[in-house]
Order: sequence, then C-alpha cells, then structure tokens
Amino acid sequence: MYGSAIESRFAKDLPEVVDWARGGINEPSTITDANFAASRFYSLRTRNSAAYKGIYALLMRTRCIDFRSGDLISVHTYFDEQIDVHHIFPQKWCQEQQLPREEYDCVLNKTALSARTNRIIGDKAPSEYIAKIQSAAGIQEERMNEILLSHRIDSVAIRNNDFHTFLNLRRESIIKLIESAIEKSVVNDMDTPLFESEIPEEEDALMRENYEEEGMIE
Repeated sequence: MYGSAIESRFAKDLPEVVDWARGGINEPSTITDANFAASRFYSLRTRNSAAYKGIYALLMRTRCIDFRSGDLISVHTYFDEQIDVHHIFPQKWCQEQQLPREEYDCVLNKTALSARTNRIIGDKAPSEYIAKIQSAAGIQEERMNEILLSHRIDSVAIRNNDFHTFLNLRRESIIKLIESAIEKSVVNDMDTPLFESEIPEEEDALMRENYEEEGMIE
C-alpha cells in the first residue's frame, strides 16, 4: 500500500495504527485495503518499491539462509556480511539464453545473499555455482537443498537450470507466503495459470512449519 500516495497513506496510518496498537477495535485502513496481484511480481525490480522490500522482509522473517555460509540472513548478519538482493539466475546467463528481461530481472529471480556468495555465483549457470559452493564450503547435497528451500527455491529446477519451472514454482511459494502474512488471497490476474500442487508435499510442509515457528499462521 506504500507504493504510491505515500503522504496520504502515512497521514491515515499515523492515528489509525496508534489507536489500534492501544487496543482500538478497528484495524487500520492500510490492513483492510491491502491486496496483491500475481502480475505485480513482474514490475517489482528495484529496492525502491515498498512491495519489493516487503517480500524480502517476509523471506528474512521465515529464516532464509545464505547459500555459502549457512548463516541465517537477519538484522544481525545484514551489515556484517554485506547482505544484498542478487539474481538467482545471473543476468548475463539469462541474456545468453535470450530470456525475457521482465522475467529474469523481476523480484522472483532475486534473493538476499552475502557479497562473498554473490562473487562466487558470478555469471555462472546455477547448476555450476551450486556445485562450486557445495565443494568449497563442504556442504552436503541434502543440506544445500534445505538452504535453497529457505529461499523458496525448488532444488530440482535450479540444479537443472530450468528457469521457467523455477520461476513458476517460486511464484507459487511466495504467493503462499504473502497470503499467510496478509490473510487474504492473492489475485491471479495472469494468463499463465498458477500451479496448484507442484511443490512436493514435504517441502510445502517445511515451509508451513517455518511460518508457524515465526507466529505467522496458527
């Protein structure tokens, strides 16, 4: 809701949120008015967007882990490890595959990683840089899959360099994350249908467990 008309939104939130926090019965209009449409993912490309920041706040809240170090990405490691949002499928690799920019440069193809991890990734294909990270850091494949899952990344798709399967599965997973946070359904306004059950049940259960641990759902 802070993507536009910030001044008027802030002017309403200031009294409404304060009253709500003090025990008022009415939810702030920002909460009641909040909504998200699936097509919006493809217009979120920079950290200047409030929704872009919100998605990464949710990923950090549900305990995403740095690919290389295995450390939780949190307010405690954000500055020490120079955490920033980086492409999962590198830009140059995507350009070489002639993938549409609106897909490879959108929020779905980005995640929070340390500066050192990003240097290892470079312009390599995901299958190549994941193998390199595992070898250099001594990470077992099962553990690496858990780390990828913490970022809502399907390990099979990314290890096969299957960009579109990766993108669609991550879109579905992040939609579930958003819906859990705002307690509303995301609007499916896209021509490409959202997958109904492509994420393995055990992976979906682990994601739900993370939400429960953080108190995001009951």
